[in-house]
Amino acid sequence: MKFEQVTSEGLAHHSYFVSSDGQAAVIDPRRDVDVYLHLASRHQAAITHIFETHRNEDYVIGSLELAERTGAAIYHGAALDFGYGRAMREGDTFTVGALHLRVLETPGHTDESISLVLTDTAVSEHPYMVFTGDTLFAGDVGRTDLYGEGERERLAAALHQSLTSKILPLGDHTVVCPAHGAGSVCGGAIGDLPLTTIGYEKKTNPLLALSREEFVSRKTREQMYRPPYFRKMEDYNRRGPPLLHHLPHLTALSAAQLQEQMDRAQVVDIRKPVSFAAGHIPGSLNIWRGGVAAFAGWYLEYERPIILVDDYNLHLDEATRSFLRLGYDRLAGYLADGVSTWFRAGKPPGHLDLWPADRLRTHLDDQDLFILDVRDREARRKGYIPGSRHIYAGLVPENREEIPEHKNVVVYCDAGFKTGVVASYLRQQGYPRVTELVGGMAAWRQTGQTLHR
Repeated sequence: MKFEQVTSEGLAHHSYFVSSDGQAAVIDPRRDVDVYLHLASRHQAAITHIFETHRNEDYVIGSLELAERTGAAIYHGAALDFGYGRAMREGDTFTVGALHLRVLETPGHTDESISLVLTDTAVSEHPYMVFTGDTLFAGDVGRTDLYGEGERERLAAALHQSLTSKILPLGDHTVVCPAHGAGSVCGGAIGDLPLTTIGYEKKTNPLLALSREEFVSRKTREQMYRPPYFRKMEDYNRRGPPLLHHLPHLTALSAAQLQEQMDRAQVVDIRKPVSFAAGHIPGSLNIWRGGVAAFAGWYLEYERPIILVDDYNLHLDEATRSFLRLGYDRLAGYLADGVSTWFRAGKPPGHLDLWPADRLRTHLDDQDLFILDVRDREARRKGYIPGSRHIYAGLVPENREEIPEHKNVVVYCDAGFKTGVVASYLRQQGYPRVTELVGGMAAWRQTGQTLHR
């Protein structure tokens, strides 16, 4: 048996490749499927089966893309009417070489959620692994809020039943292969472990120690952010997304060509926030390349084309893949030779003020200041800068009216990256004075400043 975990950084998404005796299966593939084709070639195996553990909300599934390249059959849970693939039901078993993959219906995160129990018959008749999708994670379980408030209690009860009657009885030795790792929006407190076991989760996962009533109560009270792009993913992953066939070729644009397209395109600067603040193209949005997966879906439209701006265009492939995994296919090009091209062409630069923590401390009583905390709820609960207003970074566009345009808006987050997204957005929306706190709360704490709780 060959086993490979494929992690998509930013999304914290795990997909899996397993093979035996010249056959292979892929579980929850991402959209840029070349990685699975390379694995199949390396292990001299033909991909014959593609499994989806559920309709994913946070990325575009790559099943159709991979099936188009390989001829493999696609399978998913029977409790949702998908526009493609074949339905699986409890007890269905699939053979991949010496491997047997048995279906468990494990609703809770979604109604059609399934888990796959893998047995390597060349070694033992006992289960070896279980691919749990968004049912069980390292240190956490799946979210149950995706169908709305009225369904949370039902889904939480179903999830508890799935865990206690289907997953945990597989045995402490069974390796758990979840669909997400730490940082995913699909869980609240996923541990930073690539894999885990049922035995380890029984000892360490606090949710598994709860009674049914306690579990349902905890899950129905849970507060989690839901990016607006989830709706697009749910639609794509039910009907089937458009096929890419290959990664797009981005067009190199001159400064003049970019300027001509500014009114109809979304210009995304993927540099770090400090570099963006020092000099950028006016009207551009700053989403650092590692943050595309987390924040593009909060700020960008699907209908308008996207133009990328970087320093030296050394990481465009990485950024392109991140956009495609979220369904942003309208990538119109990039600024040739990087942002310096704009400045050499004599185009006007934009900039944002940068304040160190000491400077903000001396201005805390300034009535002309509006201090905006864009961290998540949990970070806010642990302490915040006195006098600051809290709006999570992803929720700023829909709550912009709460941010006064006539004041100097000082934005801060944990370390400064989300700050760049929000500050660039506010400047884009016409706010004349926007300032970033350099280093965010990390810098504020290092200087021994006061925190409110």
